[in-house]
Amino acid sequence: MKKSVRVSLYAAILIFALYLAISPGDIITQADGEGETVYIVPVRDTVERGMAAFLERVTSDAEENGVDHIIFEIDTPGGRVDAAGDIGEIFQDLDIPNTAFVTSRAYSAGSYIALNADTIYMKPQATMGASGVINSDGTAADKKAQSAWISAMVAAAEANGRDPQYARAMADSNVDLPDYGAPEGEFLTLGPKEAEEVGYAEGIVEDRNELLNALGLSDAEIVEENPTLSENVARFLTDPVVIPILLSIASIGLVVELYSPGFGIPGIMGALALVLFFYGHIVAGLAGYEAIILLILGVGLVIAELFLPGGIAGVIGVVAIVAALMMSSADMGHMAMSIGIALIVTIIVSVILFKTIGLEKGFFRHIILNDSTSSDKGYVSSVSRLELIGLEGSAITPLRPSGTADFDGERLDVVTEGGFIGIGEKVKVVKTEGSRIVVRALKTDE
Repeated sequence: MKKSVRVSLYAAILIFALYLAISPGDIITQADGEGETVYIVPVRDTVERGMAAFLERVTSDAEENGVDHIIFEIDTPGGRVDAAGDIGEIFQDLDIPNTAFVTSRAYSAGSYIALNADTIYMKPQATMGASGVINSDGTAADKKAQSAWISAMVAAAEANGRDPQYARAMADSNVDLPDYGAPEGEFLTLGPKEAEEVGYAEGIVEDRNELLNALGLSDAEIVEENPTLSENVARFLTDPVVIPILLSIASIGLVVELYSPGFGIPGIMGALALVLFFYGHIVAGLAGYEAIILLILGVGLVIAELFLPGGIAGVIGVVAIVAALMMSSADMGHMAMSIGIALIVTIIVSVILFKTIGLEKGFFRHIILNDSTSSDKGYVSSVSRLELIGLEGSAITPLRPSGTADFDGERLDVVTEGGFIGIGEKVKVVKTEGSRIVVRALKTDE
């Protein structure tokens, strides 16, 4: 790749990163009210740590600005339990009156978030519940995790004066509520009428304006808060599905770069994937600068291993990189699985590259000896001269035990079986091993 192209790519990456870091949030004022101010905050898509970071920023801004009410518009299929727990703590520490407005669905972690709000309103077609805990592979979580989640759901309901049995039924399929479509073995999901009937919704409204009227805030100033570009990117980059993809791209980019001459697109892609991984986790509040320092140290040691003997630097470097990834994760199990996936994918790619390209190109050509003393280059291996066996001659030099002997005019370097043979004594070849010719002194009667 030409130097100018590489410089342009690096500049583009740097400008993009700076833009993400400094881009302001989208604050849209919809109406000017008289005195009171209401924040409208979206809680959409998968619940993950990026969402928690966004909500923490918005609620902090709201408290600093003296906002009178916050409406959280919820439409989510659920997501990470740990992220939901962080969001629940944000709601519990919030001194500003707040409302969860379920516009479509509040499932799993979404229902827990809604239960932590002071009041809940729902659109006519909205639903809330189905909050069983499942692992990333789709299987049910272990009993310990389920018990903790059920307790959290119950506590959220009780903290806001709601009957806890319905929150328990949302998370525990053993609760029998057939009148609400949740017999034993099924998780409870409430529609707006059922939610209003059991006290899980204060009302059913068609839209935001009707909600504001119900809350007595129709004349308030409405400010809609949206995630910044960097927060949106961080939410995407910290998605459990995206993490193993980024790690795979990073490791594959490194491997392909080692097989390619110079530094080009594969190396840039791998480096960019690694930068995006840590960028997203820093914005989401998962990774600190200590993880970045550990990563840089690990990469430096791995590079140093290419020039140092022993293997110790490389092992320490790999451990440091893995530790940096683990430090950036809220779920050690998922991060370990993501690293495993990236490792398997990288091994497969490496095998394919080795078979199709070989090691004659790229960085490997500098550290692997490819020269050979082949016959087509004029090199020949030593040949055992079996025809010499039994041939008789005489020692030209003392054999102590090696020296020179003459056989019919041919001078050969020979070695005895261990004894001394003087000059002029008769010798006989008894064995040949490559270039090694072994002789024995002839007795006078031989």
